[in-house]
Amino acid sequence: MKNPLTRLLSWRRVVIVAVALPLVISLAVMAYAWPASRIAPRDLPVGIVGTTTASQNAVEGLERGKPGAFDFHLYPDEASARSAIKNREVYGALLVTPGSVTVLEATAASASVAQLLSTSGQQLAAHASKVAVKDARPSAHGTSVKSKARKDVAKRPAKVTVRAVDVVPNSADDPRGVVFSSALLPLTMCSILIASLITMSGARMPGWRRLVELLAACAATGFAAYLVAQGLLGALPHDHVATWAALSLTMLAISATSAGLITLIGPAGLGLSAALMVFVGNPFSGSTSAPELLPKAVDDIGQWLPPGAGANLLRGTAYFNGNDSGGHIAVLVLWSALGLATVALGRRTPTVADPSSAEDSRRADDAGTESPAASKTTTPDGGAPPNGYSQPSTPALEGDHPHSHARHAANH
Repeated sequence: MKNPLTRLLSWRRVVIVAVALPLVISLAVMAYAWPASRIAPRDLPVGIVGTTTASQNAVEGLERGKPGAFDFHLYPDEASARSAIKNREVYGALLVTPGSVTVLEATAASASVAQLLSTSGQQLAAHASKVAVKDARPSAHGTSVKSKARKDVAKRPAKVTVRAVDVVPNSADDPRGVVFSSALLPLTMCSILIASLITMSGARMPGWRRLVELLAACAATGFAAYLVAQGLLGALPHDHVATWAALSLTMLAISATSAGLITLIGPAGLGLSAALMVFVGNPFSGSTSAPELLPKAVDDIGQWLPPGAGANLLRGTAYFNGNDSGGHIAVLVLWSALGLATVALGRRTPTVADPSSAEDSRRADDAGTESPAASKTTTPDGGAPPNGYSQPSTPALEGDHPHSHARHAANH
């Protein structure tokens, strides 16, 4: 008859393979695909240069076309708008005049946003050209001189030109920022791997030593990643020391968090940290587009997790002289401190409360194991028992003591 336990294990395997595994894979695909399918501007910080009628018409046109898409900031001139872009106050700015539209963009901040602003500038120019042509049409009740002038203008439709200026461009070796956005997932996975190797190695060591190993591993790995990203690929061109520090701090925040979870709940912490960092932190980070292009809830969650904060910090150090990086540093330091504190104070392996009881247990185990030589006994005449087997010992009677046989011989 078939063992019921075997049947139960077989059904459990079927459930895992047919239900649980496809569900987990579907959730992982949705975590990456859903935010990407909902990319659209949401309160995207954009500058408007000047307060002329053309600028006001531009703001009204963008608001009508995409309500709630932009968060407009007014600047008196082009120089102040450029400064705001470099300080990461806005992603770009629009300078609108009756005959031209100038788009100030920063592909280093986001190539997707730069393309969006260029498209918006072209739409504004096309709309302004239509309005100019409409205004240039001759009036039916005008004088003959004015009608002739208007006809001449109508023959030459006004065309508003568009000019794009990249204020903070990407590196020439990585013009679309592909290397930058592609590096976040390997960094996240390597950080989790570092945590698992240090906390699950099985070696007994004090908490401070684990902290030293985490710090050293993240610093060394961050330096190696920087050598590849900049030394070989040229994707991180500025502020070399600060950029290396940003890479190392990002990896430390992820590694420390993963090590802390493993310390608290054991091997299950490895799966939890992978789910949190890889399947939530990475797709919610906005590293391939911009946080303001993601749904609001996704943006908020992503920027409070180490991958999102680390990606923004890395952009700031590599291209913007560290501007607007304080909040991202605070997030990474918070995760790092919590993880390191958990590793320092937590214990994965139980310790013996009473050392004397452990010693007694060891002695008892040693006494219970007899060697082959000790199992042999001798006969009264000093010889060995037949075949070397020991004779069963007789329990001592009450009142017996070591010299009872000698006293019996003396009496006789």
